Amino acid sequence: MRLLLTVAVFIATLMPSGVRAAERIDSADPRLDAMYQMALRERDANRVTAIRDWAYNGNKPIPCECFETGEKWNFVWTRDLSFAADLALAATDPQRVRNSLAFKLSEIRSGPHRGGLIVAQDTGSGGSWPISTDRVVWFLAARHVLGQDPGFDARYRTALEQTLQLDRETAFDERMGLYRGETSFLDWREQTYPQWTRDDVTFLGESFALSTNVLHYQALRQLAALKTGAERQDWQRRAARLKQRIVQVFWEPGSRVLHSVVGPAYNPMRLASMDLLGISLAIDAGILTEKQALWALNRYPVAALGSPVVWPQQPNVPIYHNRAMWPFVSAYALRAARQTQDVERIRFEINSILDGAAQNGSNMENYELVTRAKHVDDGALSGPVVNSPRQLWSVGAMLMTLREGIFGLRLDGRIEPKLPIDLAQRVFGQRRSITLTGGERVLELRRPKNTASGNLWVKASQRRQGNRTIVQLRSIAAPSMRLHRNGAAMAPATPQGAAQQWLDNAQYRVYLNGRRVTAPMRSSTQLQCWSATRVERGIESLPSQPQCGPTHVFTQGAKLPAGSYRLVQRYENSNGPINTGITANVRTLLWQCAAQPTQAVSMTLPHSVREQDSTAAIVTVKEAATCHIEWAAGTNMSDLELNRAYTGGKGGEYPLNDATLGPLLISPVPSATIVHTP
Repeated sequence: MRLLLTVAVFIATLMPSGVRAAERIDSADPRLDAMYQMALRERDANRVTAIRDWAYNGNKPIPCECFETGEKWNFVWTRDLSFAADLALAATDPQRVRNSLAFKLSEIRSGPHRGGLIVAQDTGSGGSWPISTDRVVWFLAARHVLGQDPGFDARYRTALEQTLQLDRETAFDERMGLYRGETSFLDWREQTYPQWTRDDVTFLGESFALSTNVLHYQALRQLAALKTGAERQDWQRRAARLKQRIVQVFWEPGSRVLHSVVGPAYNPMRLASMDLLGISLAIDAGILTEKQALWALNRYPVAALGSPVVWPQQPNVPIYHNRAMWPFVSAYALRAARQTQDVERIRFEINSILDGAAQNGSNMENYELVTRAKHVDDGALSGPVVNSPRQLWSVGAMLMTLREGIFGLRLDGRIEPKLPIDLAQRVFGQRRSITLTGGERVLELRRPKNTASGNLWVKASQRRQGNRTIVQLRSIAAPSMRLHRNGAAMAPATPQGAAQQWLDNAQYRVYLNGRRVTAPMRSSTQLQCWSATRVERGIESLPSQPQCGPTHVFTQGAKLPAGSYRLVQRYENSNGPINTGITANVRTLLWQCAAQPTQAVSMTLPHSVREQDSTAAIVTVKEAATCHIEWAAGTNMSDLELNRAYTGGKGGEYPLNDATLGPLLISPVPSATIVHTP
């Protein structure tokens, strides 16, 4: 600790005196002002007049009075910017946040939604959206910078409705009541998804992620607030239903944990993994009850020096999301802990964020989990594999930790300090008060008059005195739940081969269509998807690759009995690499059976390395009939005007939304499979 304080004090001496005079913290703990000054300096270093990236405009500068993403990332990326703004940057530089957010809005230049205005999904897995669908995080940030620029406000309203309408059409699963798509920010699939997704990202695009659905819930609430009358009620119902389904599908009552990912509608298996961002966002959004929120955060383990972003860790995977802590995720955990008033977790996350930056001399993007170092040599598993100083969302995390975590200053202006008593005593020392100065305004916290009891200092009263807001604190008794310290625990390796072979082995769990089975099942003419996991030391592995069958080639005009069917299109999409790009093929399958109403289902054919399955469509035949299919064009990210400047692959100069089609496969699906709660 003495070394960290020495580093912190040294860093503070590097700050320009003018900056320190205008914005500063005065307390008995030298870490606070030192880390505040470093965060302000790094925030200012991320203010640029032009941005650049190898994948855009040939790496030539693009004028923009924006925030770049970090020392090594000189572009504006939707999720990095948005999380940073939602944590703190929206309060410290709202105009530049607006500029940066505006850069990520785009008109649609081609396709069936030409002329629309939506938020851009960054380049990503399988050719971007709708394999990844967390671009709605943009609205989490934008809500904080409204009311100052009528033009921005108008575009916000248009983009909110049109982005949500397009996601409803393309990524929403009516039967599951959830939005499909990859986990937010955990976008390097080998790090946190099963290894069999390395060369096939279809599972990412047809499964359901907790974090992404919470972000959609928040966006739906924002849109409902803009509407009136019947329209408001409609959007409120959609938000309420999504909230209900998030709890029903991701919350496991028996173990009291909130899972990170659930498989597709025809095989809705909960993966044995948790992610701290998803849990924290769900708590912050008010999706969980008070007791569920307490349990969900408490059940998420920590390591000695900080919280992992995923749990459990995966074997033989380099350090990045796996075996790592990320300050911005820890900041959201701090926000969740403040909401639940979990004293131990508040203390833990504040110290982790402060000490991590002090130890490494910058607000790095991430740290190795056990040592909290910015790089650890571990042979082929060394890492973090990618890291950057002054990473924007880490800067936002530090500012949030000090402004909100210590002083209780929320982005909406409310002041709600929640200081664990031992941390408060260290911050106050023998002082009567501590202050946060921002320009001409001062926030002063005064120590409780009686500190004989309680473990958390909170607001007792608040008053204005000139340019000074004075908050009198009082001491209360709040929950202090014991932290689970096995955050670095490793999961077993994922099983290989046919799942049924493990039915009689107690170290394995076998799943059929998302449900655990313990005895052999008879073969069926309806779809059966088998997976297995391994259990060691009470920790379950990620599942083996599902083996699904039987399947048959669909032929136009086939006569089908009444029932539900899964359709998957065999295809190849070589328009970009498996891990990035903007040319996932999006198309709508039109299912027509005699005189029955036509069913339209969006399907995604992401970048591939060989022929593979598309995301699935579930259709119904109400009564025996001959059936046909047609295809209609969808929208992908190459259709965006913003991506005209894309030079990292295909789809920039000219939109590209295509793939080479093979046979269309069909399987009867048990109706219970596609509607049950896992």
